[in-house]
Amino acid sequence: MTVITCVEDLRLLAKKRVPKAFYDYADSGSYTESTYRANTDDLAAIKLRQRVAINVEQRSTATTMLGDQVSMPVAIAPTGLTGMQWANGEMLGAIAAEKFGIPFTLSTMSICSIEDVASVTIKPFWFQLYVMRDRGFIRELIQRAKAAKCSALVLTLDLQILGQRHKDIKNGMSVPPKLTLANILDLATKPAWALRALSGRKTFGNLAGHVNNSKNIITLSEWTASQFDPSLSWDDVAWVKQEWGGPLILKGILDADDARLAVSAGADSLVVSNHGGRQLDGAMSSIQALPAIVDAVGSEIEVLFDGGIRTGQDVLKALALGAKGCMVGRAFLYALGAMGEAGVTKMLEILQKELDVSMALTGAKDVQSLGPHNLVR
Repeated sequence: MTVITCVEDLRLLAKKRVPKAFYDYADSGSYTESTYRANTDDLAAIKLRQRVAINVEQRSTATTMLGDQVSMPVAIAPTGLTGMQWANGEMLGAIAAEKFGIPFTLSTMSICSIEDVASVTIKPFWFQLYVMRDRGFIRELIQRAKAAKCSALVLTLDLQILGQRHKDIKNGMSVPPKLTLANILDLATKPAWALRALSGRKTFGNLAGHVNNSKNIITLSEWTASQFDPSLSWDDVAWVKQEWGGPLILKGILDADDARLAVSAGADSLVVSNHGGRQLDGAMSSIQALPAIVDAVGSEIEVLFDGGIRTGQDVLKALALGAKGCMVGRAFLYALGAMGEAGVTKMLEILQKELDVSMALTGAKDVQSLGPHNLVR
């Protein structure tokens, strides 16, 4: 087995093992992908402040997220089509996250259903919701999340219209994959993936019985165009909050004015995110947006961060700029596509070790003590 030292190793392994259409789905942004690249580039540009001769014994990465104890301030982000990276991937990711002691977030557009994930976990997980035109179906999803004892609802606000992703269009991305000549030839080079897929879930688990398609094949663009609601407003946020009644996280906040509106809407937490650069190409990176949002509302609401996390040092930088925790999406998908559950565990171990070592070298013993003083300003 290839020695895995970092998330990049997992990405390269996933690229070899996952069919091209599904790998490209995970590893792409909208239009020119400038915002996708900026998320990682801007994090890399931030420099850490090295300190010496400081007692850094007995360090801890443990903290809380939404009031729950976590082994490190990292949550698995909601990612669509996760079960197409590795068979039953959402279930495997949830198991790995639970064992590691961090939150797992299940996407509405998952392959495994809410009930599937609940069947293999003991601790509550988070459920991510999109607002669709069919409010009755949204109410049904919320009730299913309650029945599964999900501990938080993550409402994504930045995908009422799908940003164009050129790779998905060129690959004819669909679930299950269409058996075109190109796909058949690609699958022939990934026999292990194909064998696992035979016994795994193959369509959108949470949408079963709701997708009006006789062949049970639908592209993401077709689904979102017909179902996602471009009239989404703060009134809808209030309606979701009332229907849910539990901790509410608003994901997709990139502007301080919207952050203030999130507080006014009664959210318990917000996620600074540009959807991984998959929506508005040309928007600022998440790390650029973070400080202004923390300044605006950081004392009133728990601010989480999403966008470009590939290392434990990235986690440290986001925490130093005021985030209380981070979400990892692509790093999770790379890890899952590379090695399944074992890959997710390996990725989390890598992030935690990198965070711990970097804390020590910046003179920090506790993640809760991180701040701007740990960065070169």
